[in-house]
Amino acid sequence: MSKQLFHTVLALILSAIIVLIGNWIGYEVVPTEALMGMLVIILIAGAGFALKMIIPWKTIPGILYVAGISIIVSLPITPGSEQVIEWASAIDIQAFTTPLLAYAAIGIGNSLADFTKLSWKSIVIGSMVFLGTFLGSAIIAEIVLRIQGIV
Repeated sequence: MSKQLFHTVLALILSAIIVLIGNWIGYEVVPTEALMGMLVIILIAGAGFALKMIIPWKTIPGILYVAGISIIVSLPITPGSEQVIEWASAIDIQAFTTPLLAYAAIGIGNSLADFTKLSWKSIVIGSMVFLGTFLGSAIIAEIVLRIQGIV
């Protein structure tokens, strides 16, 4: 349990550093300006995963606890919610994509042996799904932009 807690805290801290650097480079927000928002986000994520370890319902994913705490903390009736939202607004949501993609790559790397067992048909189907999603998104974007008169 303590080893899992250590790894979770370490992952949160490393993610926070990567996000702050990405936010600084990509969106020109100095890390000191976004530090309070990042601390709030880390505390919410840490509390959510702590609840996951404490509450005996193993079927509920930890992200559900994190989302629930985030919603409660940002509700207008929650004291201090305006300050929390202001702090968190200093961090662009896209700055989170770098560590997210890194973790996804690590996850794929850990299951590479399972991936190699898939037949070539799975790769073709996966590629078609990605292509269909991309083309579908592009078509929807084109339609919406034409309706709005932007394109």
